[in-house]
Amino acid sequence: MKRIGILTAGGDTPALNSTIHGAVVRANQLKVEIFGLIKGFNSLFNPRVPHVHLNPLYQEIPELDPTKGGTLIGSSRDFVDPNKKEELDLVATRLAKLAIEGLICVGGDGTLNGLQPLAERLPTVLAPKTIDNDLGLNYPSEPDEMVRVHHEDGRFTYKHTQSQAAFGLDQMVNYVTPGYATAVYVSASGVEQVRTTAESHRRIGIIEVMGRHSGYIALGSAYGQPDIVLVPEHPLDIERLVEPVKHLYDLQKNVIIVCGEGVVDQQGRELGAESKSTDPAGNIALSGAGEALRNKLMHLIGDRYFQLYRRGNSAREAMFSRKVGHTQRGGRPILFDRFYAAQLGAKAVELLPKVATTPSPCCNTAAVKGFTWTAMTPAVSAIGGVSSMLAACIHHVTIRG
Repeated sequence: MKRIGILTAGGDTPALNSTIHGAVVRANQLKVEIFGLIKGFNSLFNPRVPHVHLNPLYQEIPELDPTKGGTLIGSSRDFVDPNKKEELDLVATRLAKLAIEGLICVGGDGTLNGLQPLAERLPTVLAPKTIDNDLGLNYPSEPDEMVRVHHEDGRFTYKHTQSQAAFGLDQMVNYVTPGYATAVYVSASGVEQVRTTAESHRRIGIIEVMGRHSGYIALGSAYGQPDIVLVPEHPLDIERLVEPVKHLYDLQKNVIIVCGEGVVDQQGRELGAESKSTDPAGNIALSGAGEALRNKLMHLIGDRYFQLYRRGNSAREAMFSRKVGHTQRGGRPILFDRFYAAQLGAKAVELLPKVATTPSPCCNTAAVKGFTWTAMTPAVSAIGGVSSMLAACIHHVTIRG
């Protein structure tokens, strides 16, 4: 290949520029031109295909800084409809006019679904990026646990059945996705900082972290030493949660709870999904699991409990919730993310000539095998969360004595 394209799609992560930089450096070594497509998939639907030459004369442009967060070439959440064949043929024609022979898409599960139809028209590689760490497999046999469920309207979805596999880090197909480590660092730091406020004012603090339906960020936030960690993979029995909260409050006069934004109750309802509004990618817009949990705990614990301790006139005064928010996704990536994102970008460039006949290959990194590639499907991408065995163990994790 003489010229390839690269785009970033979906939500931003701290390591995107590092991935692009790694791809450009490797392309320079292989004497391959690389064009950055502006604003992700959105550029493909523009007849002019906005782009920037990232390595003129096989030298990376100075604006490309791997230590800077966000993405130099921009991103979008545009949806690629596999049923619009004519539109997709136009996209392939536009890329051919630019002499682009292969495409690297840096993204998450939504990007994987979007590039499926593109992979039928030109060599395409997915370079995983997501702070949620929900792309890839916990173990090689995990796809076998997916069951297709057919609906009356002809559609079908996939349901993840109970896992029977033994969990081991050496078996993980995708060990960690670029951006996740930085998000954990920010979240854990946030937990440590909120702790001092809770200690000073004898409060119960609920900290909501990102991750959607994956509990990896919440789990990683345990580095900040919260008292309780709640993950979406394990349904929450709120009434049973009251007892350990009160027990910890009696012991240490403060409690810190980390709550994943996609936490569900015993009936499978998302605490934060107060409305059915969705983002452009079709994901339910989660309005605030932390605040919803606070309201439920205020009702179950009641004002009298805090009044007896003389620590407030009401439960509302003694409990607060905070979101770590978009600070998890932005800013300077830590060294771990910069290093592995750059390696992943370089490997994606190497893979492109080899995958002309492989639909939607995904570049992965494993703890033992290093960087490999896997032919992935939407069903596979949808199950990369905290394993059910691990989730059951960390539903209520008491860190502090």
